[in-house]
Amino acid sequence: MPRLVNRIVTIGFVALLPACASMRHPAVKNTSKTFKTVVVDAGHGGKDSGAYRRYGPPEKMVTLDVAQRLNSKLRESQLKTVMTRSSDVFIPLDERVTIENSQKNAVFVSIHFNDSRRRGIRGFETYYHSGASFDLANRIQEKLMTIPHSANRGIHTANFRVLRNATCPAVLVECGFLSNRSEGNQAGDWEYRELLADRIAEAIVEQRYGAGVYHGSTQLAAQPPQAAEPASGGTGPAPAPVHR
Repeated sequence: MPRLVNRIVTIGFVALLPACASMRHPAVKNTSKTFKTVVVDAGHGGKDSGAYRRYGPPEKMVTLDVAQRLNSKLRESQLKTVMTRSSDVFIPLDERVTIENSQKNAVFVSIHFNDSRRRGIRGFETYYHSGASFDLANRIQEKLMTIPHSANRGIHTANFRVLRNATCPAVLVECGFLSNRSEGNQAGDWEYRELLADRIAEAIVEQRYGAGVYHGSTQLAAQPPQAAEPASGGTGPAPAPVHR
């Protein structure tokens, strides 16, 4: 009898696996070549400061600034954009997922900066979850690597909620380590953030329309008034990052 009960339980568990998998991983429509809308996600915000290290400004501020610049560049390239946040407010992860999945024929790009206890670690990383997102992640990483003196930490799959619950191609870009002296200081420079936004925009536009179509600004854009130059560091302890 115990064997029979165990067998019934095992069969029932196996039968439930496909249903659980479908709940965790929604079907992704591959719009990576046809998208008309880009959902631009500035990581963290409000009570969630994200990474906050000695050498760099709070992550929530620099992600917002890069996202705003990226948003402007994509609009200049005739792509529709939707921002998950356009000010220093807290947006829960599930709400970000709702925003990305409410758009038709779209892709999702989340902007973050990295952090590590090992101060020497540096470089760019791009994450994706579904196979439909690979080409966009790869193209963004390649464009970031054209920035002088950049370090390539590669593209990786990840189970971040905004990626695994997306129904469109979705990527998360780590624009360097705030915990690294060099990259943290660069993140505090608006010209460098403009360069990051330009390379990411170039990748997105080329993903949609092909190589050679994107034309960056001939001059570096002025800072948006709502994204003033962040301080280079903080004097007190910061909240632990609520990640991805």
